[in-house]
Amino acid sequence: MERSGLAENKIATVEDNDLKWVLLCQKGDVEAFGILVERYQKKMLNVAYRMTGDYEESCEVVQDAFLAAFRTIKKFRGEARFSTWLYGIVINSTKNRLKQLKRDKSRFWHAGDNPGDPGDGAIDGFDCLAASGSGQQESLLEHLEKKELEAGVQKCIGLLESDHREILILRDIQGLSYDEIVTILKIPPGTVRSRLFRARIALKDLLLARIGEFS
Repeated sequence: MERSGLAENKIATVEDNDLKWVLLCQKGDVEAFGILVERYQKKMLNVAYRMTGDYEESCEVVQDAFLAAFRTIKKFRGEARFSTWLYGIVINSTKNRLKQLKRDKSRFWHAGDNPGDPGDGAIDGFDCLAASGSGQQESLLEHLEKKELEAGVQKCIGLLESDHREILILRDIQGLSYDEIVTILKIPPGTVRSRLFRARIALKDLLLARIGEFS
């Protein structure tokens, strides 16, 4: 009978608040995996959307990634946090989807074109309808201005090279640590720092050029 990594070893090598649910998942508890999905689906959708620029494709990517995670969770041994492991699956699933779409010329879009609508609050860091302390919502004009800003930033992110885009998303939008990014992308720490530096410069140049178009 197959035994799961964590269930067999009992102890993870890193502190992980998801460990309880992971152990249950490794024993076949589907409801426990549903808790993990609810906990991380928004963040994973954010990553996929920022990478692809298309909301519907992002939903499919995340659905496939969670399915892959469920199928392989018995191989998870706690050498990194579950969330870090899941980010890696989503990044790889998104890259594979982009390659697939690029091969299909009739469906290919640029990640900055923003053809889909992620919906209010679906994209972390650019929430558009945050209620004030008094319970009053923003005016329609303010909402539209923020939506336009979000679309402009996403367009610039989509113009970045793929390796710059993913590292900017993981660090500056998702707020992951350098160690987590090293684990997810499987690149040395020095490469993470230098690539992030170049990505930030590239995004700054794109944003300044976009602002110049409207000045």
